[in-house]
Amino acid sequence: MSSVEEIVEQSLLYDFYGELLTEHQQKIYEAALFEDYSLSEIAEEAGISRQGVHDLLRRCDKQLRGYESKLHLVERFNRVRSDLERIVSLVDELEEADPEKRSDIKCIAGKLMEEL
Repeated sequence: MSSVEEIVEQSLLYDFYGELLTEHQQKIYEAALFEDYSLSEIAEEAGISRQGVHDLLRRCDKQLRGYESKLHLVERFNRVRSDLERIVSLVDELEEADPEKRSDIKCIAGKLMEEL
């Protein structure tokens, strides 16, 4: 898995399960993932060692992945998003369909995508 793919996966896991982390864990995880702070910068700001930050980030990753392995919310989200994209694609392929119905189907699929 590439670095970018890993960051996207971590972001999705955090979006779904981040509230289950402690406030301290959230602050440090956000600094590392979203603000791109170095371990040293986070350690200095949090008043803990660089190794402590590293260990906390690994524990958070493990915890978030554990939630996903039990609840599968990210997996479901990705599956529903993929299905909606497929619906839009299929509607585009329907040349004989009533343009108004095609528009309605695309609108509904679009609204569902936004809600995800």
